[in-house]
Amino acid sequence: MTDPRHVPTARDIMTHALVSFRPETNIFEAIKKLVDRRISGAPVVDENGQMVGMLSELDCLNVLASDEFYDDDHSGSEVSDYMSTAYATAAPEVDIYWLAQHFLRTPVRRFPVVERGQLLGQVSLSDVLRGIEEMRKKRTPRKHYPDYRAPA
Repeated sequence: MTDPRHVPTARDIMTHALVSFRPETNIFEAIKKLVDRRISGAPVVDENGQMVGMLSELDCLNVLASDEFYDDDHSGSEVSDYMSTAYATAAPEVDIYWLAQHFLRTPVRRFPVVERGQLLGQVSLSDVLRGIEEMRKKRTPRKHYPDYRAPA
């Protein structure tokens, strides 16, 4: 983003190092990772890196209502049993304005960045805020000239 006129895209501001889960991951292991990393959700990808779902804190609350929670052996429930399969994604070329508008209009807190089904990264609200700050730093301040029509 060296050009001050460049509008950042999802590819420019996304986080590349993500916590992600496989569908067969034990749900209690996934909950522990979300809690330990202090994150509110993560993408779910198959063995080929194709996105197949999202697991959020809200999805994990369903564990409490399941029989698995009360079972002494927590080996039966997988992320695929609780993940959401309806989720919003962003293409890598969408710009920061598109992202901001979608964050403002939806309760979504993160957009996985996906290209041809492949998970590339994720854009969160804080990534967009960092992008705004970078744009502000590169912006050339406008010159303000005095209004010569006004009385002195």
